[in-house]
Amino acid sequence: MKRLIIAAALAGAVLAPFSALAAKDSVTFAQRLEPPGLDPRTGAAAAISLTTLYNIYEGLTRVDEKGMVHPNLAESWTISDDGLTYTFKLVEGVKFHDGADFDSSDVKYTFEANAAEDSQNKRKDRFTNMESIETPDANTVVIKLKERRPALLEQLSESTAVIVDPASDATNATNPVGTGPYKIESWTKGDSLKLTAADTYRDKDAIAIKNVTIRFIGDGTARLAALLSGDVDVSDIPNELVGSDSLKEDFDILVGNTNGETILSTNNANEALSKLKVRQAIAHAINRKEIIDGAMFGFGTPIGSHFAPHHPDYVDLTGTYSYDPELSKKLLAEAGYPDGLELSLKLPPVDDYARKGGQIVASQLEKAGFKIKIENVDWPKWLDEVYKKKNYDLSIVSHVEPMDIGIYARENYYFNYNNPKFNEVMAAAESAASAAERTELLQTAQKMLADDAVNGFMFQLPRVVVVRKGLNGVWKDMPFFVTDVARMSWSD
Repeated sequence: MKRLIIAAALAGAVLAPFSALAAKDSVTFAQRLEPPGLDPRTGAAAAISLTTLYNIYEGLTRVDEKGMVHPNLAESWTISDDGLTYTFKLVEGVKFHDGADFDSSDVKYTFEANAAEDSQNKRKDRFTNMESIETPDANTVVIKLKERRPALLEQLSESTAVIVDPASDATNATNPVGTGPYKIESWTKGDSLKLTAADTYRDKDAIAIKNVTIRFIGDGTARLAALLSGDVDVSDIPNELVGSDSLKEDFDILVGNTNGETILSTNNANEALSKLKVRQAIAHAINRKEIIDGAMFGFGTPIGSHFAPHHPDYVDLTGTYSYDPELSKKLLAEAGYPDGLELSLKLPPVDDYARKGGQIVASQLEKAGFKIKIENVDWPKWLDEVYKKKNYDLSIVSHVEPMDIGIYARENYYFNYNNPKFNEVMAAAESAASAAERTELLQTAQKMLADDAVNGFMFQLPRVVVVRKGLNGVWKDMPFFVTDVARMSWSD
């Protein structure tokens, strides 16, 4: 039946208009999820960053495809010898989309709002670590930290650190105003978001792509059909369709990395799951290769802790708990569950790693003596029940934020993991005096998570994207969830 559906979709694509092929100053992307809002400082969804970062909003710095830090709203900076004071020189002549001038007061306002008691910023701790923010003149910002943060320049390039106009801050979720190369033209809920080049942008003549359409297409086969019809220029598609002969002539397939650790999220406060032997039983039940082959069609890198394999501080800990379902049964019995353990598995609406992967994981756990009840939920319900209320046993999700191992030290985070020793290691890593010291501490932290089997660590989410030939500048690797359109162009 699935093959018939795919064939019908591709047949329909042949008859569709080639709208996306006409203009070389325009580009259309397909995105599986629609952002719930357009303010990346207050929303946790990756779709917000993917849509708005470097397009609508900018930070003091930015990163490129390889994760290297570059100037952005700050043209230069100096760091004190003790690593506690950062002095930024801002680019002059920058304007917000509403015509307001950008200056140092906007940086001060934004960062202080991010640190405020009522802040919803998911990286709030980075801003509460700022002891003071001084603005000696309109083009200078001096930030004094309470503790060293060697990764601050990279962190200031993330979506949670974009600079906003105080006058429009309250309405950014629906009517975003930034300093970026594009401003919002329209948002048709459930269908698409359209951006157009901003006249206020300081380097507008250098922008080759003037019009951007982001279409929200949840079904992977429909995204493939939109590519083949010419309605879409860039999209991910289900991995099983990547080898389609119909793509070979007109498209390039980019296969790279993301920062998405795909995990079997585990509620460590659950009475049974609070027992190390039960979590170890889960770890021994997981066959990563089977999950990657079955759900991701071979795309993905196995992980044994919450850390990206392409990061220089990565340690391969996949051997900490080898696949051994018989040992899982033994550990379950030792933990007090000789007749097995019933657990729920709440899966968000992601077809490949969550829904397909969830079926495979459930089967693996059942072979090891668990009894798994699968519940498919939509994103609002997942965010409410799993992420906010922690009303779950197990779930599957990709955590896509860069260098987010620190979430395990957060109080009341949805894993309900509480390890003071781990928190101490992470605090020391955040303020490490040298790169070597930071590496050692981060590797210690990785091993602690692996040994504790906090979650079922499965694989690193790959970046597999289909790009129409002639479009240059699309990132193969994705250190952040960014669609950096301003640096794209069509070949003549």
